[in-house]
Amino acid sequence: MITIEQKLQEHKQTLTIVQAPSELEGRLRKALGYVPTKKRNRNRARIWTASAAAALLLVVGTYQYPAFAYYGGKLFNKIELSSLSFSEVAEKGYGQTVNKSETLDDGTVITINGVIADDNALLMYYSIDRQSGSVFTDNGSLRFGVGQMEGFLTDSDPKEGSGNHSEDERRFDGVYKFETVSPFSRTLTVTFSEWLASGEKASYPISFKYEANKAMKSILKEDISKSVSVDEGRVHYDSITASPTSTIVKGHYEMDDQGYPRFSGSTKLYVNGTEVKSWGMQSDRSAHKGMPGFELEFDVLPTDEVKTIELVLENFTGYQKIEEPISLASPSDLSFKIGDEKLWIRSVTKTDTGYDIVIARKQFTILETDHLSVQAGERVVPVASISPSRPWDLKNGNIMWEQTYSFNTVEEPESLLAAGFHYIKTYDKTITIPVAVKK
Repeated sequence: MITIEQKLQEHKQTLTIVQAPSELEGRLRKALGYVPTKKRNRNRARIWTASAAAALLLVVGTYQYPAFAYYGGKLFNKIELSSLSFSEVAEKGYGQTVNKSETLDDGTVITINGVIADDNALLMYYSIDRQSGSVFTDNGSLRFGVGQMEGFLTDSDPKEGSGNHSEDERRFDGVYKFETVSPFSRTLTVTFSEWLASGEKASYPISFKYEANKAMKSILKEDISKSVSVDEGRVHYDSITASPTSTIVKGHYEMDDQGYPRFSGSTKLYVNGTEVKSWGMQSDRSAHKGMPGFELEFDVLPTDEVKTIELVLENFTGYQKIEEPISLASPSDLSFKIGDEKLWIRSVTKTDTGYDIVIARKQFTILETDHLSVQAGERVVPVASISPSRPWDLKNGNIMWEQTYSFNTVEEPESLLAAGFHYIKTYDKTITIPVAVKK
């Protein structure tokens, strides 16, 4: 079944500059809702078919939304977009001016100054002005929160935000990033919230007209469909979308245990041989084929003249098998190497219930404990308890982490038996992305 959003995605690049009529949203609502109430539950398939047909008609027919081509101008980076006021952005000809306000009972004024929308996100610039004679306290801005952005075919969560107080502490200017909004939304509503002195939470919805024709077109949008083999599965890179506000790479994991990896590792993006700053990773709930997904965010591309794009999986979860028993005959603070990593047997100490073994390792080297045991005479004794991790300062700028593993045995253990350990492994595997820049 082809969904509405898939149709919108397939035909977005065919959009032309034709003004959508004011009654457009009403017509589409009517088309989607024109099914007798008593038949809705029994005819879901018909409803979705009608919905997809209505959306397709609007996309490829007369009423098409314009798209603003963003080429040849200044490319802002994320820090600039967050630090600039909306008036500065608007002076450069970008974004949509909103200027919609809500005055609270105590005189505080919340204003949505403007928005910048593209294929990756919507940035909302807002301000909060306190009433005369009142200032924000040190944590005053925490009184106010920003909720979802809602509209027709739109239910966008806030992803991140930042802002600053004015010198007199009577004004707070902020920027919030939301998930993408539908080009068919003519009105968007953002709900601000405030924690009152009573402990209750008040909500203040602010609605404004959304002008989809001022949304900015992506610099490039490419399917990747390539993967990198790792010790316990594969890392798939599905797509890259470079917009005027950010660069997003989406992908998914196919791990042997069908879950998320223990460590997500680091992926670098290079454009024309230059590394693009990374702003982190988050899970992607629209993951490919129901697999655990991820979304990597990078800065705005350093140029719109893109010649080469490369993704490099620098490091990721690795797994090292321990093939041989580890001798406990002469414990010391000296390390022994297993594969690419090191472990330390710091001490073997007799206790009232058996023996304690202190093992040290790097912070992100995790010993597998499901089948951890010791050989003591003729017996194989499983681990009875494991202490929490604690730091071991080597006094040379390095800090390792150690744990105490307790074994209930009367005989002194001769060797440690372990299946393996997880660690952050260096891969340095490169994927080259074919580029077809949109002009």
